Amino acid sequence: MSRLHAFADDALLDHDAVALVAMLRSGQVSVTELVEAAIARTSVVDQTLGTLAVELFDQARARARDPRGGFFSGIPTVIKDNADLAGVPTQHGTDAFVSPPAQADGDFARMFLDTGVIPIGKSRLSEFGFSGAVDHPRMGPVRSPWHHDHYAGASSAGSAALVAAGAVPLAHANDGGGSIRIPAAVNGLVGLKPTRDRVPQDKLSRSMPVRIVADGVLSRTVRDTAAFLRESERIYRNPRLAPVGDVTEPLRRPLRIAVVTEGVGRSSTPEVRELTLKTAARLEAMGHRVEHIDPPVPDSFADHFLLYWSMLSLFLVRTGKRTHGESWDPSKLDNLTLGLARHCERNLHKLPLATAVMAGSELVSRRHYAKYDVTLTPTLATATPLVGHLDPTRDYEEIIDRMMDWVAFTPLQNATGEPAVSLPLATTSQGLPQGMQLGAGRGQEALLLGLSYALEEAHPWPRIQD
Repeated sequence: MSRLHAFADDALLDHDAVALVAMLRSGQVSVTELVEAAIARTSVVDQTLGTLAVELFDQARARARDPRGGFFSGIPTVIKDNADLAGVPTQHGTDAFVSPPAQADGDFARMFLDTGVIPIGKSRLSEFGFSGAVDHPRMGPVRSPWHHDHYAGASSAGSAALVAAGAVPLAHANDGGGSIRIPAAVNGLVGLKPTRDRVPQDKLSRSMPVRIVADGVLSRTVRDTAAFLRESERIYRNPRLAPVGDVTEPLRRPLRIAVVTEGVGRSSTPEVRELTLKTAARLEAMGHRVEHIDPPVPDSFADHFLLYWSMLSLFLVRTGKRTHGESWDPSKLDNLTLGLARHCERNLHKLPLATAVMAGSELVSRRHYAKYDVTLTPTLATATPLVGHLDPTRDYEEIIDRMMDWVAFTPLQNATGEPAVSLPLATTSQGLPQGMQLGAGRGQEALLLGLSYALEEAHPWPRIQD
């Protein structure tokens, strides 16, 4: 295994964010020491992994001298480069335009900064977040710290690789088809996609007909993710959702758990299916009632989701000139973005149905969760691909077919708006993390966190530094 991590005997040690908060409050470490350690670690791993879109080291040092209040005050992090951060360009992973510095923090960044975190950079993503892997014709791929020859996952890969490698304890991610859960699964992390409207979103995400994108964090421990949701809720509380609250303990009561090993429109590999069944057996041994079922939506859901996803690309391509002015150069768009736009143009007559299916999937899922508390699936249908497998210079049809083979389980919760979490509960025969996904009904983050705590306690996951 060609592993790379930056865990060291410095201020960050191997602690999660909650432990570092306790150290700061007790005076064992200073904010400046944490930020300098994060900068040093990031500088080491970024050379190989290709994680940063923009480095903000000097700005982070300045923030460290006068940190904002909040529970995470002084904790270093990164923000994904599709969220606006005042004074910093938002480039969305593309060369097709030149972004001016954002005039103000976006809604998510404003909330995240109010928790006290200090961004040391903005993390790389695939072009507009469309691909299941971050790979760029000019900048190259974002590589997994677990093995450099493999991708670090979907569009939040830059954030995920930095958290997994120990550069920062938690980092911003967002998820429009799995991009919190997929990089969590690939990098041995906890990645929870919250319920729709649980966490503030920037304007572009809020403007979608069906709001499939959700923002959150990637972390190494359940308690960091739970603390993020607790703190974000203290700043922004959606009265239409049951509160998450302060979840700090494992769930002890038995649950009704549905197990699905077949993806929507695609099959999981024999190895992934076996790893999922082993996870189901663990849950059964913990006292839960497990039932194996078929996917709750038909295979046609995958085609509807793809068409809706491609509509986002067509919108960006058609409005590029108006949005970005003279810097807009569509010749620099990658083959996936252009192919998705063409797919939508050819199927515009089907778009109303696809949108209706997206919107109606919530009702289908509500009926499903009237029978079950939680659904277990693999996060991904196959093991992590090698770098080059989703090269954006390949033919569109080849890229999209390969991507849908891999990402066959995560899009459903983006359509329904329900929460789901990927946990690092399995390891492939190659020694790579293989995440397992737990989904629940609308507003049930507390249930997922409690079950996640119980699994973390009963089956501690591997750490890259061990």
